[in-house]
Amino acid sequence: MADWVLHVDLDQFIAAVEVLRDPSLRGRPVVVGGNGDPSERAVVATASYEARAFGVRSGMPLRTAFKKLPDAVFLPADHALYSSASADVMAVLRSFPVVVEVLGWDEAFVGATVDDPFALARSLQAAVLSATGLHCSVGIGDNRLRAKLATDLGKPAGVFQLVRANWVEVMGHRPTSALWGIGAKTARKLAELGLSTVTDLANADPDVLAARFGPRMGPYYRAVALGAGDTVVSATPWVVKSRSREKTFQHDLASPDDLRREVVALAHQVALDVVAEERPAVRVGVKVRFAPFFTQVRSMKLPAPTSSADTLADAALTVLARFDHTRPVRLLGVRAEFSDDDVEPTTSPSTYE
Repeated sequence: MADWVLHVDLDQFIAAVEVLRDPSLRGRPVVVGGNGDPSERAVVATASYEARAFGVRSGMPLRTAFKKLPDAVFLPADHALYSSASADVMAVLRSFPVVVEVLGWDEAFVGATVDDPFALARSLQAAVLSATGLHCSVGIGDNRLRAKLATDLGKPAGVFQLVRANWVEVMGHRPTSALWGIGAKTARKLAELGLSTVTDLANADPDVLAARFGPRMGPYYRAVALGAGDTVVSATPWVVKSRSREKTFQHDLASPDDLRREVVALAHQVALDVVAEERPAVRVGVKVRFAPFFTQVRSMKLPAPTSSADTLADAALTVLARFDHTRPVRLLGVRAEFSDDDVEPTTSPSTYE
């Protein structure tokens, strides 16, 4: 028998849960986000495959989604429902003789020592579907990176294996943005160096990458292109690293006084979460989304750990002052980060992005 890493990813999870609640939605384009009102300033949390066929994607403004697909069913997000559905799925996975590492509502790594990882993958899929009515895709890999990437190659409701032997064949010709951890901005920077594909990046000069991206990230990007990754799957409960609140304004804010007032209000809301967490914050971050849709995030370390609402608000205001306020603001967010040293396990995913 061999050690394998499997990545289980629920297909269109939030939309699928909504369909389970209301079967009449099956086969229809469903868009979930905000309060379900496409005229409000909010973004798409998820879209069903039927909606994605028309170009609707997660993170897209609801107004844009409505322009693309006015006949879609727009629904408000129901975090409690999704959390409950996720817990049911994870319980099914844990019923197998495997190690389960939860990554969020809709995905988990599974570590297993088996002869036939495909048989295990299909058994996991069948068990999840039978118990919850939800479909999932499973990626099989010889490390976490390859398992994670394999899942997308098997969607929807499929199984795909990505290992060292087929890495170059499957991934070599793909753009660098296909790699886990390389987003569109980094991919553009790599393209400026003449590195457009995974193979290009794998063969890149480490010194050139280090000079462009730094001594840590440069070599890391090349290692990812080579398919390198951790093989350890841990059952240690996922621990929340921060608490955050954010607010999208129906009308852009431009007044400094309005911005400060909103940041203070958000910081006080976050302080309530920090107190409930029973872990003091060590860092405060502020997110500002300028009109039309340009987002920046900045943060600062606190002089000492704290749960004080006033202290968190003062820090948030200090961070807010570091932004260049030359554009109107459509969204503000405040985040309090915890130390890794004192943790209380939780299964609640952070909503701060």
